[in-house]
Amino acid sequence: MDNSNALIKYLYLILIMMLFYQSLSSQNIALVGGTLIDGYGGVPLQNSVILIEGERIVRVGHQGNVTVPNGYETISTEGMSVLPGLWDMHVHLMINGHADYAHWDTAYADKLISEIMPASAQQLLMAGITSARDLGAPLEASITVRDRINRGELPGPTMYMSGPFLQHRPYPGTEAFRWGISGEADARAKVRRLAEAGVDCIKLIDQDQMEMSEVRAIVDEAHLHNLTVVAHSHRPEEIRQGLKAGVDCFEHTGLSSAPAYPADIMDMIKERTAQMNLGPLYWTPTVEGLYNYEYVRDHPEKLDNDCWHLGLSEETIADIQQSIRYPGRLPYFQLTSIRKPTLERKVKQLADAGVVLLIGTDSGIPMKFHCQSTWNELDVWVNEFGLDALYAIKAATYWPAKSLGVDHDYGTVSEGKYADIIAVKGDVLRWINLLAEVDMVIKHGRRVK
Repeated sequence: MDNSNALIKYLYLILIMMLFYQSLSSQNIALVGGTLIDGYGGVPLQNSVILIEGERIVRVGHQGNVTVPNGYETISTEGMSVLPGLWDMHVHLMINGHADYAHWDTAYADKLISEIMPASAQQLLMAGITSARDLGAPLEASITVRDRINRGELPGPTMYMSGPFLQHRPYPGTEAFRWGISGEADARAKVRRLAEAGVDCIKLIDQDQMEMSEVRAIVDEAHLHNLTVVAHSHRPEEIRQGLKAGVDCFEHTGLSSAPAYPADIMDMIKERTAQMNLGPLYWTPTVEGLYNYEYVRDHPEKLDNDCWHLGLSEETIADIQQSIRYPGRLPYFQLTSIRKPTLERKVKQLADAGVVLLIGTDSGIPMKFHCQSTWNELDVWVNEFGLDALYAIKAATYWPAKSLGVDHDYGTVSEGKYADIIAVKGDVLRWINLLAEVDMVIKHGRRVK
């Protein structure tokens, strides 16, 4: 009898919890009074009203033409900038700022699913990143963490995962998340394996070390499965091979300390961007990690911000701290002083050639934490490179959703789309670095911060 009563009480508790979460997901919310930057790049809407029913936006207007219906919870956004949840198009959930990759890849391989990747995802979400593209991690971990987030079991952005890198030969000790390619048939088989596992895109690196037939096979097979191909642009021939094969998006500014992209590459890029039938050519320059290194080196107190501790064990935190104890000694950044002056020119070369630039950060590399990197990237674009704030925000909202073919659901604050919305006190078009401290985060209609 006692066991029966305990079971009834347990089932009753489960029912109450289900009803509670159902009520949260179906709650109607009105955001009223803020300045709306909707992601399309137009003039912001003053005194905005955004009506949210359940997970989606049902009405957008201003206080003069939209009345909040009965039954809505009204949240004042007076004095705030309201904008779509940000995207980061180049993150690595499997790393979290540690400076020794060889140690990290060995010591934390068994903790990726249980600790490291969930912590990274939560840190991104609390920073206002409601969608992100992960470009390189073990396949099982990538799919598992993404799906757990989508089921509501873990807090995090909506994730788009590439799974393992595809390259000519994996670096020693990295075979779990780097797959080697040997011949055209193997290239197609590896892409099919990733597609059947459910990845969202394909990550291609070191393509200049492959046969052209292998590169084409990867891109062609990916496109057959409606997957975009994202490729490194570290070396000139990587770009040339990628453009010839039809890569959809390039990553990083690349070319080490060379001052600019070669003329022939710029001609190829311009020829590609002129082909409207192929859609935009996307590029994620990931500049902030390099651009801000010297400042972090000289002002290491920035590393004391404990936002990156969220979700990590004390032992993991201590290990990361030990690895970055001497920021000026890290081998990863020793060439940065002569690379930094080239970054702005390369970014502007790409923009002038008609490339659609995307906000992405390489978040997770040494000393670059998921809770800081995205707003730092926006800050460099606007305050250092002089790009317009609306242009930068569109590169972190509308264009990422468009590039992944999910713009019907994400990327702007507009009717019918998921209510992924952030708000920050003040005018982010005047002070973009206000995004360092996002005051409100709504994902799929639920307030998570």
